[in-house]
Amino acid sequence: MRAIIWMFGLACFVALSLLAVAVWRGDRSFGVVDLWERLAGPADLGPVDFGAIRRSATDNDALFCPAGLCGATRSEGAAPVFAVPAVALQQAVRAYLATEPDLVRVASDDAAMQDRYVARTARMRFPDTVHIRIVPMGEGRSTLALYSRSQIGRKDFGVNRARLEGWLAGLGRSVPTVSP
Repeated sequence: MRAIIWMFGLACFVALSLLAVAVWRGDRSFGVVDLWERLAGPADLGPVDFGAIRRSATDNDALFCPAGLCGATRSEGAAPVFAVPAVALQQAVRAYLATEPDLVRVASDDAAMQDRYVARTARMRFPDTVHIRIVPMGEGRSTLALYSRSQIGRKDFGVNRARLEGWLAGLGRSVPTVSP
């Protein structure tokens, strides 16, 4: 019995040591990013149709969507209406997000005014896929829809919502909004 406990302890130590090395290596070969891709598949979860969006059954996503775009799907709220045309808002969003750490744009559809990003947490490098769609509103105004979802885990502890709220706040400081 003592040998079994010792072997179990050794196995746990080796597993934790390997995880520590993977975290330390980060984005490099044999790092934690490779580990997540081997366990859960590619970090980019693919496109989403905002008109037919289905929220995660677990508490690991966040959605900000203007009224009518996402049907009856529950949303955390709506993004502000910006006092700029859609093309200008798309350029502002891209410029703002280019300064965000641990964020990579993985797909763009200029005709649909949609971009897709992979965001990673700082230490453990967990991947989240973020979808952004610019919504023209006419008269030189526009808004956007944002959806951020975690690939790994059943709970994100509010990380996706906080990310989107932070981006909306940052955009609100750099792009004029329409007063309610």
